[in-house]
Amino acid sequence: MLIDPCNRRLNYLRISVTDRCNLRCAYCIPLGEDRRLDHAEILRYEEILRLVRIGVGLGIEKVRITGGEPLVRRGLPALLAAIHRLPGIRDLSLTTNGLLLEEHLDALVAAGLRRVNVSLDTLKRERYRDLTGVDALGRVLAAVDAALAAGLQPVKINVVALRGVNEDELIDLARLSLARPLHVRFIEFMPIGASRLAGREPLLVPEIRRRLSPLGDLVPVPPGAMDGPAQRFRLPGAAGEIGFIPAISHHFCSRCNRLRLTAAGRLRPCLLSDREEDLKGPLRSGATDGELAAIFLAAARHKPSDHNLAAGEPAHVCCQMRSIGG
Repeated sequence: MLIDPCNRRLNYLRISVTDRCNLRCAYCIPLGEDRRLDHAEILRYEEILRLVRIGVGLGIEKVRITGGEPLVRRGLPALLAAIHRLPGIRDLSLTTNGLLLEEHLDALVAAGLRRVNVSLDTLKRERYRDLTGVDALGRVLAAVDAALAAGLQPVKINVVALRGVNEDELIDLARLSLARPLHVRFIEFMPIGASRLAGREPLLVPEIRRRLSPLGDLVPVPPGAMDGPAQRFRLPGAAGEIGFIPAISHHFCSRCNRLRLTAAGRLRPCLLSDREEDLKGPLRSGATDGELAAIFLAAARHKPSDHNLAAGEPAHVCCQMRSIGG
């Protein structure tokens, strides 16, 4: 089994299926040259499925498909269906920016998708366009409605809290959880890669919670068996939830159960560390399942006890988020 030196059981694999995206978000697109992986550098679906199957044999139970934007890659529902059919997979989810979600929703549900995370940092049309480079807020909101109507549960809204960008909308975003069963999650901005928003003072969870105080007391929600790191709460009478991911101000490393498979086929033990184990090279050189399993085990052995980033420190992760599957 995938047990790391801190006795954490690693049963969650996040997979970046592409480093390409149909948005150009200010905190994700790097300054200067924006190199993308060549098609041949990205893992093929059959390679991803083989690695997931090996991971399941080592105790992986939960898989999340990410990008870049995963829905820009053709044939994604077929990959989800194949993963969903693997004995041992208990949870399969998708993180998307929502632009292509509505048109693919029927195929995704038929493939076994039961829940989805939609990235949405603002409810203002002009701000959305400025932040992402695309005038598409209406499409994303329509996709959220469609996901709820299709019975996906939960539908989560991922909000990166950005000082000087969307801090005036935190209450409006939290209110999305009142009338509908949406889970709104506020995520601290993490210094990953180089972007035009790097270096600004972070907006951390304690301040976010203070800013939400006019909405009333936050009632804790008991964690579920397959929960991630979010601190979960509900506003009185709300149909949905509010969550906080304090990756910088109060990291959750002691209970991290994740490995990440990058778009380039490298296994990453920690999001906030650039250490990786190459899987693609051995896989394409004819490695056996046992040899590939040994690389998973090596990644588990090298998972750090915690990350070395903290608020106010200049350190950052070199890789871009879109290729990591963060």
